Amino acid sequence: MATEIERTFLLRNDSWRAQADAGTPYRQGYLCSDPQRCVRVRVSGERAWLNIKKATSALRRLEYDYPIPFADAIELLDELCPDQRIDKTRYHVDHAGHRWEIDVFEGANAGLVVAEIELDDEQEAFARPAWLGEEVSDDPRYYNMNLARTPYTQW
Repeated sequence: MATEIERTFLLRNDSWRAQADAGTPYRQGYLCSDPQRCVRVRVSGERAWLNIKKATSALRRLEYDYPIPFADAIELLDELCPDQRIDKTRYHVDHAGHRWEIDVFEGANAGLVVAEIELDDEQEAFARPAWLGEEVSDDPRYYNMNLARTPYTQW
């Protein structure tokens, strides 16, 4: 069983870009989502995955990720979740022994940029980069599954 412990933050500015990698585009859609669980399909380049998550606390989720055929993923996105999708580019920034994932959203979520950090424990200490802003881990509007349903530009 895989466990994900993740905290999410808004950003103060774009200074993170000086340390970021080239970024990877993602397109993902939600086959099933409710406040406690979701099933999504995600594509990046020519790779695709089916992902299942179940919340066990505000920060902790059970997470299962399975590679699937790319053609199947495209069909799932187009046929089963055309209205519940998000597009984003994910960048990575290493800072003080942790890897940050910074998602720059596109389309109906354009203008939203969040930073996520995965931790080994909910109480784990970490250094906050100067570009890090307000924590939104406990605000469900920022969950990707909710952004697919109610985009940032519609808040």
